[in-house]
Amino acid sequence: MNNYAKLVYEGLKKESPWEKEFLQSVFEVFDSLGPLLDSNAKYEKYRILERMAVPERVILFQVPWVDAKGQIQLNRGYRIQFNSAIGPYKGGLRFHPSVNLSILKFLGFEQIFKNSLTTLPMGGGKGGSNFDPKGKSDIEVMNFCQSFMRELQRHIGPDTDVPAGDIGVGAREIGYLYGMYKKIRNAHESVLTGKSLNYGGSLIRPEATGYGNVYFAIEMLKTRRTDFDNRRVMISGSGNVAQYTAWKIINEGGKVITMSDSNGTILCEEGLTHEKLEFIMDLKNVQRKRIKEAAAKFSDLKYFEGQKPWRLAKADAALPSATENELDLKDAEALVKGGCICVSEGANMPTTPDAVEYLLANNVLFGPGKAANAGGVATSGLEMTQNAMRLNWTSEEVDHKLRGIMSCIHSACRDAAEEFGDHDNYVLGANVAGFRKVADAMIELGV
Repeated sequence: MNNYAKLVYEGLKKESPWEKEFLQSVFEVFDSLGPLLDSNAKYEKYRILERMAVPERVILFQVPWVDAKGQIQLNRGYRIQFNSAIGPYKGGLRFHPSVNLSILKFLGFEQIFKNSLTTLPMGGGKGGSNFDPKGKSDIEVMNFCQSFMRELQRHIGPDTDVPAGDIGVGAREIGYLYGMYKKIRNAHESVLTGKSLNYGGSLIRPEATGYGNVYFAIEMLKTRRTDFDNRRVMISGSGNVAQYTAWKIINEGGKVITMSDSNGTILCEEGLTHEKLEFIMDLKNVQRKRIKEAAAKFSDLKYFEGQKPWRLAKADAALPSATENELDLKDAEALVKGGCICVSEGANMPTTPDAVEYLLANNVLFGPGKAANAGGVATSGLEMTQNAMRLNWTSEEVDHKLRGIMSCIHSACRDAAEEFGDHDNYVLGANVAGFRKVADAMIELGV
């Protein structure tokens, strides 16, 4: 790590040693910026790393709401407005019991560079609550969302901060949040993305993160003169990102052999069909049941309680699409031993640092999340554009634009990495390309 970066990182570590997820994300970025920082003294002169690693604003608020029994419940709400150098803050809202300041700072910090790579004018932000929508009735979720928005609406707007969905925040939650915003502000504007098509949403938005990750992986595989056709692919997760990752890979001729949830993993040696995947999507999205039910339905699916996918079978590619730090060093070793040539992150920071290092050392194509899963926020940006223009593009138009954006992100990462002599290092490339645009904008805007 560059001496300047090391000094700033050690300061952050001393100041907030308990923010492990945030510190991990900062280390990953700072560690790979050495060549750029060594050759550009201006970033230290303008103290860019210090300024970029501290959010411009952190908002913490209480969210009181009434449950089905008439009892008052209380949760914490957050919005981290991290960096607005290139556009309004943009990033999802996560409703999950694990949500805390460290996780949201890590996600918001990553979002700065992810949004920069899309080439769209969006800054980095993130937010959410430790509220858990699982097991709650629609009325309880509505009560919570309305209380959450009563405070959040003070801090957001189409030219200030545009939240979206994330874990625990789907179409239902976005609807309740936007409905409350509209009532309070008396305005129908592009302040939330991921909206229903009935009131300003974009086609392809639900599919975008999964599709985008596959498009990025395809670009990486092209550099090895291959593709997904007849390739065995492991996917973790069974939420929105994993579902559409699987759907697109099947369309590309690949064999999706695993999906998972927090309880365990299903394995299908012959590859999931569209029929089986549709059942899983209904199971998770409508019935809200565990993925093991799919193994009970189809005899060629095996279920492994409490296990992740990575050590269950051999695969040509792995697309972790569940949560942070789900793929560790032992998993990476198993993937390499099984002949894996490509790992592309559908989730945010799902691969541990030592696993990333091992994969790169073993010549595995590795797509970091800030590049590979940028399709979701890219399409959110396209939704903002459609809202501003008061029109809707067709699904073919949005998908075409998405594929073009992911191809441009791949080229930007590869070009930046090649500039420093390592064209296959997409971690280096993504961090340098994403950082440089934001850092230069910060310098141009003044202190």
